Amino acid sequence: MNQFLFGLVLLIGLMLPPVADLMESIMIIHMHMQMPMLVISGFFMGQFFQQRFPHFFSKYNQEGIPGILLFIIIMGYWMLPRTMDEALTVNSVELFKFISLPFLAGVPLRDSWKKLSKNRRNYTIAFFTVAFLGMGWLYLQANDQLCNNYLVVDQMILGWGFITMAICMVIYLAYTALVDPSLYE
Repeated sequence: MNQFLFGLVLLIGLMLPPVADLMESIMIIHMHMQMPMLVISGFFMGQFFQQRFPHFFSKYNQEGIPGILLFIIIMGYWMLPRTMDEALTVNSVELFKFISLPFLAGVPLRDSWKKLSKNRRNYTIAFFTVAFLGMGWLYLQANDQLCNNYLVVDQMILGWGFITMAICMVIYLAYTALVDPSLYE
């Protein structure tokens, strides 16, 4: 219950107009801080839903694959420059952002992650590594303004942010492939 309250307070705090306006004013903070924090709020609230609806999760997300696919679809949707741009100009899209990222990405992520095998977890991370490299390349190579609400320099900073995140995920994948944690327990 404490995790649910923490997630709910985090979600409400992120939805407050001054906080949302501040975080959405800088492109990289919008993409790499606000959106992940919305997913984290749903991740914390996920335990509550798992306890309330155990039959639903065990029936429809038995091995974690449907949940992680839903997570990937929602995250992929919000990585598109147009959707991020529309979240700033269209109220219904912004409302969808505050609903979809916690409840359609964070909650399924919590339910799915433990159910996935180690290989499937690494495939998921590898998928996001490739996606982040692609998005980083797109933002860095685009000479035109991809989002109407942000400057081209903001795009370049976001592109380097994507590349940095991808490098961190490659380091993590190399670590999991090369290091056996049981040797250190």
